[in-house]
Amino acid sequence: MQALQRGWQAAHPLGRGVLLCGVVALAALFIAGQHGGPVLLYALLFGLAFHFLWDDARLRPGIDFCARTLLRAGAALLGLRIGFDQVLALGWRTGLIALSAVALTIALGLALARWLGRPREEGWIAGCSVGICGASAALAVSSALPPTRENERFTLLAVVGVTLMSTLAMLLYPLLARTVGFSPHQAGVFFGATIHDVAQVVAAGMLLSDAGNTAAADSATVVKLFRVMLLMPVVLLVTLVSRSAPELLLTEEGPRSEVPLVPGFLLAFVVFMLLHTSGRVPLAVEHGASAASRALLVLAIAAAGIKTRFADLLRLGWVPVFMLGAETLFIALWVGVLLALG
Repeated sequence: MQALQRGWQAAHPLGRGVLLCGVVALAALFIAGQHGGPVLLYALLFGLAFHFLWDDARLRPGIDFCARTLLRAGAALLGLRIGFDQVLALGWRTGLIALSAVALTIALGLALARWLGRPREEGWIAGCSVGICGASAALAVSSALPPTRENERFTLLAVVGVTLMSTLAMLLYPLLARTVGFSPHQAGVFFGATIHDVAQVVAAGMLLSDAGNTAAADSATVVKLFRVMLLMPVVLLVTLVSRSAPELLLTEEGPRSEVPLVPGFLLAFVVFMLLHTSGRVPLAVEHGASAASRALLVLAIAAAGIKTRFADLLRLGWVPVFMLGAETLFIALWVGVLLALG
């Protein structure tokens, strides 16, 4: 038995760390399934509780593998949820509303980072997490930036912030849509263009839908998937900006590892999106890929939590909360005004 154990450790240097992240992820999935709530937030909090294990050199390779490689794999699989036919079905006006909301929110994130004296990377992470698809976008954009401890800490706080704000929006926006007098279609567009995470978008749409009228849920889902599709060009833009800014590739310890011109996971995202558009991917495979993507992102955020000390998050102070809150308010006001005027 001991020989087998030594052989396993030699053949699988990542095994222990991956198993640890897996246990944390399973615990988060179990609690979310039993009691509800955001599974990514549970995974982050549970991971933070196990930070003391980060000092074990036997666990570090596997934890790093989950936090980086599996994160990229989860982001790539998002492509199987989106097809170009869905984008065309939006119509030009709805598409412009969603596109302008994403672009202006990212621009606001960069402007706030500069105004508050924060690194530009934080503006990208905050703006994309609010503007595109919440925690998934924060993780994907962070993986395309030069890996630093500051980026990792800000990303974790962004995940917490957008998850909580998305859950709150899921509860409040249906009430707001009724109060303003939006039609089911308008309400769906509003939810899809403003709520951060996909699951909360679908849930908000269902709150205004019934067996005979699912217009709100259908519109919300399609608009949200269009925003997710924008993750591809935005991550490519972030990568190009990182490569063209030498100051982002330097630290006190020396040069950072350079970001590839086109990240591999981004190419995979495009390939999966083309496969979805072709209509040759069975529905069961799409559902399986969606579940796998979610599971990989939970593993990645659990690993990121294990790598991070809670005290390091507190050092960031009120800035991330202010940035995410201001961007959330802006995107809701922008989309709401455009829909009301239309």
